[in-house]
Amino acid sequence: MEIAVYNQAGEKSGTVELPDSVFGLKWNADLVHQVVMGQMANRRQKVAKAKDRSEVRGGGKKPWRQKGTGRARHGSIRSPIWKGGGVTHGPITEKNYKKKINKKMAKKALYTVLSAKARDNEIIILENIDFKEPKTKLAAQIFKNLSKVEEFSRIAKGRGALVALAGKDIHARRALRNLPYAGVDEARNLNASEALQYKYILFPKQAIEAFK
Repeated sequence: MEIAVYNQAGEKSGTVELPDSVFGLKWNADLVHQVVMGQMANRRQKVAKAKDRSEVRGGGKKPWRQKGTGRARHGSIRSPIWKGGGVTHGPITEKNYKKKINKKMAKKALYTVLSAKARDNEIIILENIDFKEPKTKLAAQIFKNLSKVEEFSRIAKGRGALVALAGKDIHARRALRNLPYAGVDEARNLNASEALQYKYILFPKQAIEAFK
């Protein structure tokens, strides 16, 4: 697949051939759904916690004697049937939500998402991403330049674009991280869940090798 290459001024500077093994796959909704749900489950934090009867404070003394009162027998005011008592079958922090995702499945799901975005003109290739200094206004200017291209007019709205860097670039990370409509990560760390969160995926030509 041949795709246009742009410079940081938003001008077309040439074309590049994208590998079909990464950007030429057919859409597979079942695979993408399975992988994305697994990745979301693996990021889930175990914060919900309810105390059972052994963890609720108090209730050590029997509320009344076993027989002779005319009332039902009870051993503790912290029983689950009492107000303020423990919770039966409530959420616990020991629960494991993680799901196993095969490496081949995760990789193919990512390539499937990239292929769909390539067909929809949502992949943006830059000649290079180079920041002389880590200034947010420099990053904002690049997005402003690209938004003048008709296909990329929505790049600075909502969750506009994910910038996939070819490698570690401290200046680029610091320049991009404060933009509310942009995300930043290294191309080698990209996954299907992250790619689907943004309208466009923007990366320099050098990052194509990382996807391979």
